[in-house]
Amino acid sequence: MNATTDKGLAERGMGFGLRAISRLAGSDVLDRLGIRRQVERALYQGAKNGFRSATAASRTFKAAQKLTKPARQAHGKSSGLFDVTPDDEQQMLQEAVRGFAADQVRPAAQAADAACATPPELLAQANELGVSMLGIPEELGGVMHEQSAVTAVLIGEALAHGDMGIAYAALAPGAVATAIGHWGDADQEATYLPPFAGEDVPAAALALLEPRPLFDPLALETKARRDGGDWVLDGVKSLVARAADCELFVVAAQADGLGPALFVVESSTKGLAVEPEPAMGLRAAATGRLVLEGVRLGGGALLGGGDPAVYRECVDRGRIGWAALATGTAQAVLDYAIPYVNERTAFGEPISNRQAVAFAVSDIGIETDGLRLATYRAASRADRGSDFAREAAIARRLATDHGMRIGSDGVQLLGGHGYIKEHPVERWYRDLRAAGVLEGGLLV
Repeated sequence: MNATTDKGLAERGMGFGLRAISRLAGSDVLDRLGIRRQVERALYQGAKNGFRSATAASRTFKAAQKLTKPARQAHGKSSGLFDVTPDDEQQMLQEAVRGFAADQVRPAAQAADAACATPPELLAQANELGVSMLGIPEELGGVMHEQSAVTAVLIGEALAHGDMGIAYAALAPGAVATAIGHWGDADQEATYLPPFAGEDVPAAALALLEPRPLFDPLALETKARRDGGDWVLDGVKSLVARAADCELFVVAAQADGLGPALFVVESSTKGLAVEPEPAMGLRAAATGRLVLEGVRLGGGALLGGGDPAVYRECVDRGRIGWAALATGTAQAVLDYAIPYVNERTAFGEPISNRQAVAFAVSDIGIETDGLRLATYRAASRADRGSDFAREAAIARRLATDHGMRIGSDGVQLLGGHGYIKEHPVERWYRDLRAAGVLEGGLLV
């Protein structure tokens, strides 16, 4: 009997046990026997801990070639002008992703949201478009000679125009590949990057967020302590895309003597477990919690040598990624609202003739364009190797404030229709709130 069979039997057995306890808790037998409190306690613990499962069985990551030094993408050259007009290659890729989002992602979005999972065939098609390999150096199978945060932003925006949750699920592996491509050493790159440039792209996720209010990415509660030449990690990560399927993680932890740092963690590592964590939005991303209990890693798991600047750059690049997804979803709201208010009539005329409606639509357009320009500017500075922390913070602030307002206004413009699932604006509203909550998960 293999590990997959064991896991399936365990899950079915656990589900049967919880169903049996639940059925028993609803009867009066417990009162007659005087054991209701004990059974209810067992039911609570089962619900709290029983759904924790082992992480996905990991492939064996081996170095495909020997690198004498880390491979790196070059920084782009600045013309001195703020011009992010897509070049021919970017335009071709953007149009391909736009078509995929319109033809494949948008029709599947409602069902994926309800099922809390993205269809595997959609993820495979996204990988075929190359969304997971933008940060991989050419020496290891990548397609970009220069760093291309702007290209990643264009792709994220286009995918999110179809659905933000599916975009998060599709782009999460690329975040891990980009992190290793930017900051990995020669051994880490040779071991982990080639599969991301192949046909069978591993499910992977960048895990920064922790399950607590007012999360500060620079004050992590996940700890990494030294034990000889090893690191031992303990903590919990929240809203990790496709956590149950992931074969590889890049985990943020407060490292002894270093501060916040990034670690490469294979899912087969002892001490890892996942719990389902469906959220209000991004449900198609099948988000879950990653639980780390005494996870022992070799010294070679530390990414970027533990340099604090690497971790801060990771946070900033992640914020640009979320701003890009917020831009795409905000544009979807605008594109859906305009024909609706022009076609919907009240008192014998289109409701767009009403000043309040027209102003609300105009505000969505203005705020979306402002968010887009701020996001593009931050990404272009990152590509040139210029400091972009300020620009990333501005993009995040606009995504947080305007994204939430755009989602709410989209629902409001549709009136009662905005509240029902027949129209996608209620889903977009739920998704847009994530831009101000999540840290990490994406990387440009």
